[in-house]
Amino acid sequence: MTTLDQPVLTDARSRVDAAGRAGRRAAKQLALLTRADKDAALTALADALVAATDRIVAANEADLLRGRGAGMPQGLQDRLTLTPERIADIAGALRALAALPDPVGDVVRGSTLANGLQLRQVRVPMGVVGMVYESRPNVTVDAAGLGLKSGNAMILRGGSAAADTNRVIVDELRKALEKQGIAPDAVQLLDGGHEDVDALITARGLVDLVIPRGSDRLIQAVVQGATVPVIETGVGNVHVYVDSAADLQQALAIALNAKTHRPSVCNAAESLLVHRDVADTFLPQMYDALRDAGVRLHTDPRSSAIAERVGTAYEPATESDFATEYLDLDVSVGVVDDLAAAIDHIDRYGSGHTEVIVTQDRAAARRFQAQVDAAVVMVNASSRFTDGGEFGFGAEIGISTQKLHARGPMGLQELTSTKWLVDGDGQVR
Repeated sequence: MTTLDQPVLTDARSRVDAAGRAGRRAAKQLALLTRADKDAALTALADALVAATDRIVAANEADLLRGRGAGMPQGLQDRLTLTPERIADIAGALRALAALPDPVGDVVRGSTLANGLQLRQVRVPMGVVGMVYESRPNVTVDAAGLGLKSGNAMILRGGSAAADTNRVIVDELRKALEKQGIAPDAVQLLDGGHEDVDALITARGLVDLVIPRGSDRLIQAVVQGATVPVIETGVGNVHVYVDSAADLQQALAIALNAKTHRPSVCNAAESLLVHRDVADTFLPQMYDALRDAGVRLHTDPRSSAIAERVGTAYEPATESDFATEYLDLDVSVGVVDDLAAAIDHIDRYGSGHTEVIVTQDRAAARRFQAQVDAAVVMVNASSRFTDGGEFGFGAEIGISTQKLHARGPMGLQELTSTKWLVDGDGQVR
């Protein structure tokens, strides 16, 4: 994080401390809400967003205009853009959350001891959760909705690229909460500079958890600078491996969808690995499909030779190409000798997000799923399904690539901790 002079840091600390205290007060109220209260509020939030579509789109257009003027890449512009259709989808995610069970109060386990003490381990909210993220304003709504349903107050710090959009969205959400009789400080937005991030991630005692979501640079800055516990979400250097036993037409459809359906998001494929036994047959078809979709190829020597033979444009892949999350219409391509070589390649370059094998060999599929170290490992399916909404979570707060508490798409349960409730009748030890 940036080193700042003391007066600015003091101002940021005051802002974050005030937000943290307000969040803790709001969390106390949220803890008493029934599921019916929460679901009614989520529906009200969804209705408020749809009603404010014109206002949100106007603010979003101002952000996009500023981003284009600063040379924002096309992929980031896509992540930033909100249309009436996307706003309707975001509102739909809130309504989907309302239809899901409330995790708070779920009994994880329980027992009655020999002395008669009754033990129950139940799910409870984290409390106050900080989110640090970049230019995806849908995250603002997803975080607010998931926080409300799981009983957590949310302190949000979105990227400057979406500043106008986030201000309008949070303003609408807070007004809707207030109309429902819920403390508007259940959702708060920090829109200062990096000093606000520094203060948020070190607000121990006021903030219970921080979740960073965005570029590797952002995530590592938060992980390395935080004194508040962090759930690490990760970049998506996602691979599709086409095995020697693959159905090649199925592989073509999966790889094309994984790369081109929405290339600017973390579950899009960034690398294609092909078994040498099927490379000469599969890659010419794949190259044609990728060329038609406007995808630029970064190829290793064996896949380059096939590209030359069929007259497909390519760039020789460097070491960094295989380690890059492009978030754009680029893909690295490699030919591997066998399944073990594909797994080794993924171990070296993968980010632990999502990995895909296409094969009709069940033994190969089982080995891939057992040995690949990633939050999600798929067989014969596009990586684009790694998503909280697609998994039936209603929305997601992020995709965790760590191994503690939460891993993979994070929904309502991942925003809870547990508490032991003990009922006795005068027992003493």
